[in-house]
Parts: sequence; C-alpha cells; structure tokens
Amino acid sequence: MVMVEPAAQARERIVGPGRIVVKVGSSSLTMDGGRRLDPERIEALVAALANRRLTGDQVVLVSSGAIAAGIGPLGLVRRPRDLATQQAAASVGQGALLAAYTGAFAAYGLTVGQVLLTADDVTRRSHYTNARRTLDRLLDLGIVPIINENDTVATHEIRFGDNDRLAALVSHLVAAHSLVLLTDVDGLYDGPPSEPGTSRIPLIRSLADLESVRIGGTGSMVGTGGMATKIEAAAIANSAGVTAVLCAATAVGSALAGEDVGTVFLPGAGGRGSRKLWIAHATTPRGTLTVDAGAVAALVERRKSLLPAGITAVAGSFVDGDPVDVAGPDGSVFARGLVSYDASELPQLLGRSTRELARALGPEYEREVIHRDNLVIR
Repeated sequence: MVMVEPAAQARERIVGPGRIVVKVGSSSLTMDGGRRLDPERIEALVAALANRRLTGDQVVLVSSGAIAAGIGPLGLVRRPRDLATQQAAASVGQGALLAAYTGAFAAYGLTVGQVLLTADDVTRRSHYTNARRTLDRLLDLGIVPIINENDTVATHEIRFGDNDRLAALVSHLVAAHSLVLLTDVDGLYDGPPSEPGTSRIPLIRSLADLESVRIGGTGSMVGTGGMATKIEAAAIANSAGVTAVLCAATAVGSALAGEDVGTVFLPGAGGRGSRKLWIAHATTPRGTLTVDAGAVAALVERRKSLLPAGITAVAGSFVDGDPVDVAGPDGSVFARGLVSYDASELPQLLGRSTRELARALGPEYEREVIHRDNLVIR
C-alpha cells in the first residue's frame, strides 16, 4: 500500500520552480460530442496555466483539438477515420484552436506561439536540435508555446499517434521538471473506476507498481489516446528524469498547486541521454532484425554492438541510418537501434563474421550492423 507522505513529497516536485509541460486532449476541450470547442473549458485551463506562468515559471502546453475543432466547420457528424479527411479537419481547426488560446491568454497579458511538430522533428538529430533551440528561445522571451502534432502533413508512417507521447518527448526536449497529463478521469485506479471497491492510486514509484493494475486502452470518440498511452507517456518522461502527474482536466489548478489529485509517477535514479531517449521512444521502426540467442546475450548482458554473424532474418524496408527493431529467436522485440546497412544489403551478410566480409566484399563491410552507441535495450 502506498503511503500518504511519499505521495505528498512527490507532489512538491510539481510545485517546484522551473519549466513544466501540460498536455490536454480533445475531449477535455470540446462540447456537443466533440464537434466544437468549449470556450469555458479552454478559459478554465488557461486560467490555471496563466497563474503558474505569472508566478515566474515557464509553461509549455501540448494541446490536441485541431481535428475536433474542424469537425463542425466541415459539416461532419463525427471524427473522420481516413487520413485525408483528418488532415482537412486539422487544417481548418488549427486556426480556430490557436485563436481560442490566443484570446484566452491575452486576457492575462500573455502571448502564445504555435509550434507544430512531426515525428521527424524529434527523431532526426538536426531537426531535434532546431526544435529545442526554437522552444528555448520562445520560453526565454516569455511566450507560452502551444504545441500540437502537425496533422496536416503527417502520414500514418510518421505520426506520433497521440499527443501523450509527444508531450513526454517535449518534456525532455525543453528540460522540464514536470509533465502534467490531463484526461477525463481523476487519476489511475487499481481497476476500472466504475467497479465497486476500486480506488485511486496516488503514487507510482516504478513500473513494478503497475503489475497488478488493469489498464484499458480505449480513448474517447474525439481523441486517440487512452489510459495505456498516458501511462506509456509517463514512463517515457520518467526515463528522462521528469516527474509526471495524471489527473482530470478540471483539476489542473489543484495538480499544479501540489494538491492530492491524480496519480504521480516518479522518475528513477538515472535517466537516458537525449540520443538514447529519442531512439527508444521517438522513432518509428522501419523493419526488424531477428537474432540468435548468442547475439541476445551479447547485446543485453555484455552491451556489445550487433554484428552480421548473429542475425538470422531481416524484415522491412529501410536504409542506412533508419531505426529498426531487434527481436530474439522467439520473435519478441527487446531492442531498437539505428542500422548501418540498407535492407537490400543485409541478406548476403547474415551469419558471416566482419573479418570474412571484409576479405570477400571489401573493408567497408568490416563494420557493425548496429553500433552499441546507436542501440537501446528495452
């Protein structure tokens, strides 16, 4: 059983000075079944964030809602399922969403800046560095960045999939001390909240605390995330040393004040560096390399690089520098890394030593398939 005092101490991290990232979903911003923005909800959210910003802290808002905001103007009755219509709705709705935030923050004398990101912006190193530089400058100038995935250009293959994961990556990108994930429920429960006898979990100290928790994965009609994606986002933030809190959107002010609402997720003692973090969480794998038991032991236990001799199968279409998953003999994925060969090159190399390949094909083949510096073990 989690004690009250550790949870109270954990909430002090949320109150502490510095940078904080807040993520809000579509269902927390809309009305009429998600077909239009709810001004009262937006104003309540902005009031809490503005209060925090005016105390001297820097606030970043990751906001869904562009597609939902475009549903009404396009005459749709529900959230579109096909990508082209989603992009059309986002194109129409993004302006309405930003206008709503601009007016609400202006009431407090605050200026907002829109930042639309794609997965490439936090997976490709040059883009990642530029995004961080832009956000740092906006914050230094006193601006409140409003971040969303760039739905109008993202494809199925390069999408974050939901803004929970984006928010977790942004919290690392801007070196925030805390991430607040707003949702429709008032925290994580030890079972379905509708069932009698279930109770809110105030504190998650490690992933081991989640072993006995039943977690659903469905989202709302207008959103794409669910409880599972929010827990994954909290884990990503924790791996970067960021404290996360999951709570109801209506309790955002209380969460920012350190009150006993929602569920706090504590980071571990250490955190991954930037490169390892975006390889593990921001990349979308372009293929899978299956390896033998010897290679699994070399990668996991001895932290070695992946060599051609240990690979038994190649799947997918990728080129040098792309992210790929690494699976063991049973097919379970246990690592991800940046590959040093094209998919078309690898089949002829499988099971052969780098020395043999250098003799047969040339010295340029005496290299790792995935260097250990570009490999993350899950």
